Amino acid sequence: MKRMMLIVNPNAGRSGYRYYFGDAMKVLADGGYQISLFFTTRPGEATEFAAYYAKDYDTVACIGGDGTLSEVISGLMKVQGPPPIGYFPMGTTNDIASSLGLPKNDTVAAARRILSGEPHPFDVGGFGEDAYFAYVAAFGAFTEVSYATPQDQKRALGQLAYVLQGAAQLGKIEKIPARIEYDDGVFEGELVYGSMSNSTSVAGIVHFPESMVSLGDGMSELVLLKDPGRVDAYGELAASVISRRFDNENLIILHTRRAAFHFQKPVAWTRDGEEGGKFRDVTLCNHHAPVQLIF
Repeated sequence: MKRMMLIVNPNAGRSGYRYYFGDAMKVLADGGYQISLFFTTRPGEATEFAAYYAKDYDTVACIGGDGTLSEVISGLMKVQGPPPIGYFPMGTTNDIASSLGLPKNDTVAAARRILSGEPHPFDVGGFGEDAYFAYVAAFGAFTEVSYATPQDQKRALGQLAYVLQGAAQLGKIEKIPARIEYDDGVFEGELVYGSMSNSTSVAGIVHFPESMVSLGDGMSELVLLKDPGRVDAYGELAASVISRRFDNENLIILHTRRAAFHFQKPVAWTRDGEEGGKFRDVTLCNHHAPVQLIF
């Protein structure tokens, strides 16, 4: 039998993993897996579990949201030749699951997909010298929503909680002077949002065409929203992004392996929907396919 390390975030997705959990474990056992369970009790513990124990297993899987998967990947970045990753998406947004076409909030279907799927190369974002992100690092308008929204609202309202919290921030969109050095050039100007990502879905709202994004090509998507200069233009800019019309003059989308961000004062970042700290200067990069995801 193959050995699986299964890391469980018991708070993700309104603790929905408990429904049919036994059935999902039976699917894996019948498929040839001997399973060891690791339950997290605090942020960052999934990273520690993966870093310390993954080398002893054939597969590392996790039950949780994008943040849980991000922690597991961060841990595996410390393991030489890490095992492939299986994912049970049980979060609020599930951006990575959307990109991979994985079943969401259904442990039995996810278990079957792990058995039938194949490992695929997956790029990992580097944030500064020793931090990582699985699919997006962002700053500016609405990026605080992911960690500022109270956890009980996330559980009770799901995606609506993000929308409500985002609407409350409309009155405090900040113009951020920035200089960004990327592979093919330099941008300098005022931004209301910026991100570096490796996903066809960001925040469950922005969806890039599959032809625009490849999850294992060594390139990330650099997205910059310039300050449109007037209030009504924010709506036009948002509408163009949501409707996948990327021809707005205030929207810049580039492909790059590296981007160095320089600000006049410390700017708050999020990494995979969680608080990422404040920085005046930070460099992001694409680590080409150091891990494999099963889908």
